Amino acid sequence: MGADPQEIVQRFNQAINNQDLEKLVALMTEDHKFIDSTGAEEQGKARMAASWEGFFAAFPDYQNVFEQFEVDGSRVAVRGYSHCSNEPALEGPAIWVAHVRDGRVSEWRVVEDTPENRREFCL
Repeated sequence: MGADPQEIVQRFNQAINNQDLEKLVALMTEDHKFIDSTGAEEQGKARMAASWEGFFAAFPDYQNVFEQFEVDGSRVAVRGYSHCSNEPALEGPAIWVAHVRDGRVSEWRVVEDTPENRREFCL
């Protein structure tokens, strides 16, 4: 598994877009943390595997499209948008911020794409 943070983040997102739970979980650290756009947090690989499994079942066409990357060491910020035909709240522009450790994603955060968040996350 390559150690380039941007490549790891792209693989992680590809696993999300393909709803490949096995690959997604393999790219998480044991203490993986997910933070959604409301600030709610979930932590732990096993817990996140169950959460993603439920998410994939509920939103079978969910996709993230990445358009712009900024890499700062092990931190990768991405601008783009999501598509989800059956949930308008999941549709539209977003910023993802990932932290990569030892070739795996230790944190995956989704925030609203606003000028303030672009400044905060350096995009």
